[in-house]
Amino acid sequence: MHRSLILVRRRLLQAIPVLAVVAIGVFFLIELAPGDAVDAYMASTGGGDAAFALRLRQEWGIEGAWPARLGSYLLNLLTLNLGQSLAFSQPVSHLIADRILNTLMLTVSGLGVAAGLGTIFGVAAAARPGSIRDLLLTGVALVLNATPGFFVGLLALLLFSVKLAWLPLNGISSLDAPQEGLGHVFDVARHLILPVLALGLTYMAIYQRLMRAGMLRAAASDYVRTARAKGLAPRRILWRHMARNAILPVVTMIGVQSSSLLGGSVVIETVFAIPGFGRLAYEAVTQRDLTLLVGVVLCGTILVILVNLAIDLLYGYLDPRIEV
Repeated sequence: MHRSLILVRRRLLQAIPVLAVVAIGVFFLIELAPGDAVDAYMASTGGGDAAFALRLRQEWGIEGAWPARLGSYLLNLLTLNLGQSLAFSQPVSHLIADRILNTLMLTVSGLGVAAGLGTIFGVAAAARPGSIRDLLLTGVALVLNATPGFFVGLLALLLFSVKLAWLPLNGISSLDAPQEGLGHVFDVARHLILPVLALGLTYMAIYQRLMRAGMLRAAASDYVRTARAKGLAPRRILWRHMARNAILPVVTMIGVQSSSLLGGSVVIETVFAIPGFGRLAYEAVTQRDLTLLVGVVLCGTILVILVNLAIDLLYGYLDPRIEV
């Protein structure tokens, strides 16, 4: 426990400069790009004269030299004030709170599908390397991995929503469904089936190949040969001796892919019309809404830091010999 607390404290201290670099970096990326939120607003509403644009910049607080705006922006972040979205005229914290749960349900479920199925299929393939089962599982996984997620999603929509009408076409919930209780939970779960599969199946091959390679390395190790010499059951050797050591690269990949899944969810959210975190980031970029974009990026950074902290703690549980 003491070791875990030291790790948590060290990781949280390391997160402070990371968040500072990310916040300042996003600010200057927006500054370097041509135009601002007023230009985006005027382009979408038919334009206006220079006086109108100046008045909007004064009202929205984006007028003046960048050092002053950077100072005001950092001061707000230090007081945990994410500010007001210019595009939505709402507090950024409220927008993020409304959207992030949908994305977390999508990405966590998709990651669970990818890692879970990849681990199981990797163990099944490695149990008999070179067999028909091994070749079939590996081939199917590679085909899915080579297929873009949006294409898998569109095919799933065409088959299960349009042709068979088994699952909802889009959105996160139905208008006539209950808004609370088990009825709401089941309705949201039905809407998430297709996007979760579209997101998870495209990443499954990575985990399957990692697990298969780890299992084959473990099969040639001394401790596995000793376990076989002792007469232990093959199933126990497979899962308790080989799989536990082989799963470490899979756990590493979960931490690495946590950020890419958050970014890649925007495509799936667009295909299935899910009001999520990824679409919010896209809308912030198109509207040149710096305040909203910074809030989204910082929140995503915090999520990635927390995921990698959980991965480090899991390392210590799976293999106490690892110093993290």
